[in-house]
Amino acid sequence: KVNLSLFGLYPREHCPTIPPELILLPGRVLHQMSSWTRAIAVSLALVQSAKPIRPVPDGFDLRELFLPGVSPAFRRDRRWLSRRNLFLRLDQAFKLWERVAPAGLRRSAIRKCERWMLERSEDSDGLGAIYPPMMYAVMALDVLGYRPDHPARREALAHFENLMVDDGERFFLRPCFSPVWDTAIAGYALAQAGYPAAELRRSAEWLLAREVRRRGDWAVKRPGLAPSGWAFEFRNPFYPDIDDTAMVLLALARGRGAKAQEPTLKRGITWLVGMQSRDGGWAAFDADNSWEFLSDVPFADHNAMLDPACPDITGRVLEALAAHGLGRDHPAVRRGVDYLVRTQEADGSWYGRWGVAYIYGTCFALRGLAAAGESDREAHMLRAAEWLRSIQNAGGGWGESCASYESGGYAPAESTPSQTAWALLGLFAAGDTRSRSVEQGIEYLLDTQQAEGGWEEELSTGTGFPKVFYLKYDLYRLYFPLLALAEYRRARA
Repeated sequence: KVNLSLFGLYPREHCPTIPPELILLPGRVLHQMSSWTRAIAVSLALVQSAKPIRPVPDGFDLRELFLPGVSPAFRRDRRWLSRRNLFLRLDQAFKLWERVAPAGLRRSAIRKCERWMLERSEDSDGLGAIYPPMMYAVMALDVLGYRPDHPARREALAHFENLMVDDGERFFLRPCFSPVWDTAIAGYALAQAGYPAAELRRSAEWLLAREVRRRGDWAVKRPGLAPSGWAFEFRNPFYPDIDDTAMVLLALARGRGAKAQEPTLKRGITWLVGMQSRDGGWAAFDADNSWEFLSDVPFADHNAMLDPACPDITGRVLEALAAHGLGRDHPAVRRGVDYLVRTQEADGSWYGRWGVAYIYGTCFALRGLAAAGESDREAHMLRAAEWLRSIQNAGGGWGESCASYESGGYAPAESTPSQTAWALLGLFAAGDTRSRSVEQGIEYLLDTQQAEGGWEEELSTGTGFPKVFYLKYDLYRLYFPLLALAEYRRARA
């Protein structure tokens, strides 16, 4: 609705208002939002403050989408006293504030938002290095009066245009780039498959060179923690993330030995441990990002206002910590194990936040628990393995629909190579390498492998914002099946 209002296609008075003065609020209010929401909110506040409209050609409108007699205003809860209604009243107050805000205070807020945005765009592939804030950053620079040839404006647009793909048949925008993530998983899978360590040295050196050594937004809640970590993209120094850091440390653990690596690995492990949330789990970008009531703000229709701890990342962190010698005797590991045991679903699965969906979460929760020393005879391990076997498709593979996020439980789908690999990797972690279910899963991967060695996968199995948008990682169909086959071979050797 906000985007449509910028083109005069939706009434602005019925869109959520984000006043730039939010950045002046004391404490950590801005940092109780997820990192991606934070970047969107600041840049969009700048855009909204100028009330720009770029009219579309005459005769084009969206009237056919509006129901006759139905107001486009936000729908209120039937209960008079609810968080949603409270935030809707607050939005009305923001709209009033837009008309009466003191000019000096407004200028101060805009300048602070501008500095915040520019600082986080430096040495980066764009604001947050992800599509939505990068788009709003270009718009914000426009309304702030930056000329098209200004270096900041020129660079912001260039980064945004780098996301565009035009192959002659299709035109689309990538949400971001994933080189660190892909390189770490591919390197780890190749190492597990027996690829010579010397041949992987270049990828290890490439990863080592991309350690983040500056303080980012994460430091607001962890001010005493020394900077480290890895970002998802080529360059995103303000936003290293926990999942990528764990995966990089897992990949580098396979090639340990060079003394030059040890300080980097030590910093990375220390940073991972320091980013644990109070509940014992790990989130994506921040610790303790869990003000649940913020999910009711009118702006939160992207369904990702927060960045709470999740089982899939927690499991991968436990696996990384174990690979670097931190076992059950370490307090962070014990708390992580307790978090996973506590968050297991009633059917034995775990929720997957960053991959579709319960197969993904169950896979990496099991791998983390096994790496932390949990016996495969524990009830939660047995229940999870039985759940994985129970949802296997008739053809031997596994598949899950994005509809799982809508239903709040596993929604079946046709088998995919990546999800079959996750199910197998989860079963291996639970001690099952010889059941008929495992054999059928391996047969599925072998039968669907193509002549050149890869697999085809049409469905999206990565998750951006649950219920909103999903991701198709082009390499998931390659390195996860390779990893599953490699670990199966090692287990049966």
